Amino acid sequence: MRINATLINLFHVCKRQMWLHAQGIRMEHTSQVVAEGKLIGDTSYQSRAQKYTELQIGNIKIDYYDAKNKVVHEIKKSDRVEYAHLAQVKYYIYVLKEHGIEGVTAILEYPKMRQSQVVEFEEGDDELVLKWVDEVKGLISQEKCPPLIKKSLCRTCSYFEFCYSGELPEELI
Repeated sequence: MRINATLINLFHVCKRQMWLHAQGIRMEHTSQVVAEGKLIGDTSYQSRAQKYTELQIGNIKIDYYDAKNKVVHEIKKSDRVEYAHLAQVKYYIYVLKEHGIEGVTAILEYPKMRQSQVVEFEEGDDELVLKWVDEVKGLISQEKCPPLIKKSLCRTCSYFEFCYSGELPEELI
């Protein structure tokens, strides 16, 4: 599997969720929290789709890219897992840089909170992103699912029932 920004984000949220997602076990369609986040993304900046372009580079899809100003816009429901959001947009910037697009910045937007944060690619971020990619590759290539690490985020995770049912298939444990 090729690495994408979702896997980089999930790597920083929950390695178990990232592994399951990478194996094609997806639970987002059952989650009210995911549905709410999608609704916020779809309704917060309705004119954005006309103003900015969707950019596809390999398996990386950036929903809102301002090519004129070289800005990636990423909309999030809340800043609860902010470092994962930062990692995701830094990965976008890294991929763009690898494809010859220099000087890109990103804006993380939290419309529900009426906040935004500018993210710049800093010295050392190349190595950091490559480290994340190597760690993600290592984890998703494992035959067995990483162990459950209980976190406060678990209660609202779309994989909650899967992880806490106690009925994981033996081959995944």
